[in-house]
Amino acid sequence: MIRVLVIDGERETCEMLAGCALSLGYDVSTGQTLSECLEKVISNPPDVIFIDGQLPDGSPLEALDVIHAAPSSPTVIIMAAGGTPESAEKAIRNGAWDYIPKPASMKEMTARLSRVAQYRRERQGSEMTVEIKRNGIVGNSPTMRAAMDMVKQAAHSDVNVLITGETGTGKELFALSIHLNSGRSQENFVVVDCTALPETLVESILFGYSKGAFTGADRAQDGLIRQAHRGTLFLDEMGELPLSLQKTFLRVLQEHRFRPVGSQKEVESDFRLISATNKNLEQMVAEGKFRGDLLYRLGAMTLHLPPLRQHPEDIREMAVFYVEKVCDRFGVAPKKFSDEFLKYLMRYDWPGNARELFHVLEHACAAGLHEETLFPVHLPQELRVTIARSLFEDNHRVPRNGGNGSGASAAEQILSLKRFRQSAYSDLEEMYLRNLLVSSAGSIKEACFLSKLSRTRLYGLLKKYNIRH
Repeated sequence: MIRVLVIDGERETCEMLAGCALSLGYDVSTGQTLSECLEKVISNPPDVIFIDGQLPDGSPLEALDVIHAAPSSPTVIIMAAGGTPESAEKAIRNGAWDYIPKPASMKEMTARLSRVAQYRRERQGSEMTVEIKRNGIVGNSPTMRAAMDMVKQAAHSDVNVLITGETGTGKELFALSIHLNSGRSQENFVVVDCTALPETLVESILFGYSKGAFTGADRAQDGLIRQAHRGTLFLDEMGELPLSLQKTFLRVLQEHRFRPVGSQKEVESDFRLISATNKNLEQMVAEGKFRGDLLYRLGAMTLHLPPLRQHPEDIREMAVFYVEKVCDRFGVAPKKFSDEFLKYLMRYDWPGNARELFHVLEHACAAGLHEETLFPVHLPQELRVTIARSLFEDNHRVPRNGGNGSGASAAEQILSLKRFRQSAYSDLEEMYLRNLLVSSAGSIKEACFLSKLSRTRLYGLLKKYNIRH
């Protein structure tokens, strides 16, 4: 039986909604505060929650993660008397099934509840028969579960998908997961990095060319679009596609036919398109930098990947997964984490997202290669400096234009991502060299054999880091 929880500060509204649920034969419980909602979610997890957007003790918008984490993964409908477009957007982005104006009629709410119950039944039925392949995607937070739900929906259809999110959030990994769970999984997954397309060669790379099309074209060559025939074409960083080519690509997307460079005949490519970007394409359209009609075609379904700082509860599971992979590659036993090590990982903001986390953990494993447990000392020095400074920022925040002018602002004190990566790479390189000399018992000949470095290159690196041998 469907379990419905109604939370509203107004008793009359509570009774009306409860009556709607009872008339449909559902099990109903009610409450009037956010605290009651959270208690009932834990003690008797509901399937559906109708909740007022403004409760005496808080907003449900701030508790959606906790609500969705319940074993029943409730479907949440928020009713707001004084809602705003911003709160509506926040509700939907955080997993609410709907965000509706209040008040609503009993007939309307009964119909809505029927649709929600139907959605729950059909969804549970499909989940029992189909298991999604995660393909290395780690995390079980409400945020990640919602993202995987979108992967499942995308995989079971053939519509164009636009994946958005900051650099390092795993857009290509999610695109590959959609492909591997789709009916095209046995065919090619072709990646096109739009940032790396030379403007003078972009058409020949995408569309291919016929023999003799230009100097050096001694044979015909299929382009990347043709290579994706019956498979998936993944356009990474779609916002970088030259404006001059966007009209041509729009036609390809509509017709799935194109003419290779120098050819008199069109060829066909039955590809499924997945594109990704870390840019705001709508803003680019407004600025005349991206075609609006192309954007409309790209996003039949949109999957937004949140930055890692918005779902830190996944960091531990991701760390375990990545460290096991790194240790396996290094040929050493999996490592344990000290409590302090995990606290450092949780406190950092991860501007580079999951990609940055992986590189940091790779560094830590190299630094503690022969040790059983990872401690903060194994982390890159610049990350440790950033965390150490942050511990004192709240109590010793330096005014931007105040004091004697000798200090920098908190924002200015944080290292750029480029400087952090440079420092992390140097630390990792030095640690590798020290471990290399240990493994080779100080023998330069053996060290060159193990590292595949020339003797001259190895001596240069040892001198760079002042390592005696």
